Amino acid sequence: MHNIAFIGLGNMGLPMAVNLAKAGYAVKGFDLSETSRAAAEAEGVSAVATLADAVSGVEVIVTMLPKGEHVVAVHGEIVGLVPAGTLLIDCSTVDVASANKAHELAAAAGCLSVDAPVSGGTGGAKGATLTFMCGGADAAFGVAKPILEKMGKKIVHCGGAGAGQAAKICNNMILGISMIAVSEAFVLGERLGLSHQALFDVASTSSGQCWALTSYCPVPGPVPTTPANNGYRPGFAAALMLKDLKLSQEAARTSGASTPLGAAAAGLYEDFITGGSGDRDFSAIVEMLRGGEE
Repeated sequence: MHNIAFIGLGNMGLPMAVNLAKAGYAVKGFDLSETSRAAAEAEGVSAVATLADAVSGVEVIVTMLPKGEHVVAVHGEIVGLVPAGTLLIDCSTVDVASANKAHELAAAAGCLSVDAPVSGGTGGAKGATLTFMCGGADAAFGVAKPILEKMGKKIVHCGGAGAGQAAKICNNMILGISMIAVSEAFVLGERLGLSHQALFDVASTSSGQCWALTSYCPVPGPVPTTPANNGYRPGFAAALMLKDLKLSQEAARTSGASTPLGAAAAGLYEDFITGGSGDRDFSAIVEMLRGGEE
């Protein structure tokens, strides 16, 4: 059984680390926040005060960090502290260039590495039902997969270094666009006198069916478990959706891909967050599309 260090104990990282501890791994957790470290300790994760303490004596290191610059900086520190052969799994959602730089740092130190961003939100993190999109060499993925299976229900090897981030960026661009489309349809339906339930009953069994409608409906009622029924508490915060949409547009520019709907979605979420809704669930954009009505 591996000894694991988990770096980044935020809303996603903490429940993921807890699930590894529940699975029987010896988990040491580190976060810059003392509050986060205390929460980890209360949940059965051995919290430590420094990165060096966290990675000492472990075979696997999992990171869940906010931005690409953080991933590169932390990997730069880690590789100077651990022996060759250590496995580095980064579950952050970052730009492909940063993911590739982290892989390069690991390779130069003789370490295995996998970029493994997730889908499923805080509910999936708590319930160990996340989807992991993985990039890296076959050998690294083979070691990482049994560990990831303790935190998720679907583990997909998307290709070489950076492929996991590429898949995550594409997936979340689809999600952002489709949530706006579903929200616009409900707003139009309201103006035309349709009840939310009537539109849901038709679209959910017709050609308009999509995950944003049937699993994450942006209006209260049709899907009782969605954030729309809980005051749009996330869930998946709008600020995080904008981050991912910006990553998609950065990738589109560097690769020369045309993504006009992705660009439009990024612009709409930018407006939504500028209006003060960054900490609300991303499905709450339906209220902006309604014209500010609650």
